[in-house]
Amino acid sequence: MLSKEELERYSRQIMLFGEDGQKSLKNAKVFIAGAGGLGCPIALYLAVAGVGQLRIADRDSVELSNLNRQVLHWEADIGRTKVSSLGDKLQTINSQIDIETFHLTIDESNARELIGDADIIVDAMDNYSIRYLLNQVAHEKSIPLVHGAISGFDGQAMTIIPGESACFTCVFPSPPPTEEFPVVGATSGIIAMIQVNEVIKYLVGTGRLLTNRLFIWNGLYSEMETLKLSRRLDCKVCGKTCKS
Repeated sequence: MLSKEELERYSRQIMLFGEDGQKSLKNAKVFIAGAGGLGCPIALYLAVAGVGQLRIADRDSVELSNLNRQVLHWEADIGRTKVSSLGDKLQTINSQIDIETFHLTIDESNARELIGDADIIVDAMDNYSIRYLLNQVAHEKSIPLVHGAISGFDGQAMTIIPGESACFTCVFPSPPPTEEFPVVGATSGIIAMIQVNEVIKYLVGTGRLLTNRLFIWNGLYSEMETLKLSRRLDCKVCGKTCKS
């Protein structure tokens, strides 16, 4: 049941998808991989939307160079772990939700346990090896995955429904060269909001998801497009499981 306070807090959302939709958000568990440029606004807007449980994992600590884009890490947080900085802010913003944080590197030894029985996974990473791992675990557990990535003024996003849509490995069969890339804070916010929108749509069961479509944002020209995707029959992750 939604309390009187929750009915008031989320009244504008309830106008869109009803009390049942808000209950779906309240009962949801979302795993967020990363607490940086994408992870901060993703976690913020899922928290204010009333997602009942957020699980956030990140290995890094706050540095001065993070502050141009990682909007929930502030000057006073420099030196703190990103998950503790983010977790404290989220709990202050919405005390009615549960926040679990994990200061560690996501890898083969812990990814499955961290994701657990989450309803959906959000990729807020800047590391392709972890993205491939998240994609693999998503398919093993049949949990949807929302991908996002940024570089400079540009960004991309897509949603993967295991067994139904093209997966991350279908679209990116091999990783790009590892490099330190430029980032404009606004780009982080734009792509993060696309990802949040996908999560909310999935949890409340409305709209059309970015499945079999790659959303591409060109910030220099303020243009967006979507590329049609299809699964690869030879994909080592989903080739044998996706529907034709």
